[in-house]
Amino acid sequence: MVSLVEKYTYQTFWSAEDEEFVSTVLEFPSLSWLGESSSAAETGLRQVVSEVISDMEKSGEPVPEPYGEREYSGRFNLRIPSSLHRRLAMAAEREGVSLNAYVAQKLATVE
Repeated sequence: MVSLVEKYTYQTFWSAEDEEFVSTVLEFPSLSWLGESSSAAETGLRQVVSEVISDMEKSGEPVPEPYGEREYSGRFNLRIPSSLHRRLAMAAEREGVSLNAYVAQKLATVE
């Protein structure tokens, strides 16, 4: 069985400022860990996450659900300026697709 700590969304990258690798975890934005190697940074952060989860459980705080286990409806509402709405509608018409399909296509390229 995979532990909860392993299910979170980790990212490790080189920090020129710190001259070390930095690991972060999306579900706990205030946590990070520095290490001389990427694996050391991630290992350190996973240990911290484990300790934080233990403390949260002891104090009755809700523990964040990993993004990989969250369910999404595929719908969200977005308020935009009317001028942008018009430009998007016109671009969708030029492409011969619905506004929804056009915006979904544009959003699909976001990293």
